[in-house]
Amino acid sequence: MSAERLTLDTNILFYYVDFGAGPRHHRAIEVVERAVDLDCWLTLQSVSEFYAAVTRKGLVAPARAASLANDWLDAFPSATPSVSTMRAALVTVAAGRASWWDALLVATAAEAGCTTILTEDLSDGGSLHGVRVLNPFAGRDISPEVRILLDGD
Repeated sequence: MSAERLTLDTNILFYYVDFGAGPRHHRAIEVVERAVDLDCWLTLQSVSEFYAAVTRKGLVAPARAASLANDWLDAFPSATPSVSTMRAALVTVAAGRASWWDALLVATAAEAGCTTILTEDLSDGGSLHGVRVLNPFAGRDISPEVRILLDGD
């Protein structure tokens, strides 16, 4: 098991149910199923955005989306933003380093002790709020860093 604490961005959860996403769908299933056995926290923002996005796009029925969200809330510890998290996100946005929602999500994860975020929305290999950004969809296969993180090898 990895010693790192990670979090999953909304896009990982979204692709988990998006059968039309091809390889991203399969990778998202792999990532979520492995993350359950790791020190992985979900932000309530990611779970909320997942529900809103998949129901708005008609990807899954609201009852199924709620069931998945509840399953994830049971399977993973969750993190919520504090006032200091909001302030940190505002500094990041004002500096032009990320969008509001990305900055808030990563700042929340950082406050929860996460060291890595798996996402395709931020610069792979970069860092925000001290949280390393890894894209599990980069390239043909999962990157070596993500593989080590998930496999513990």
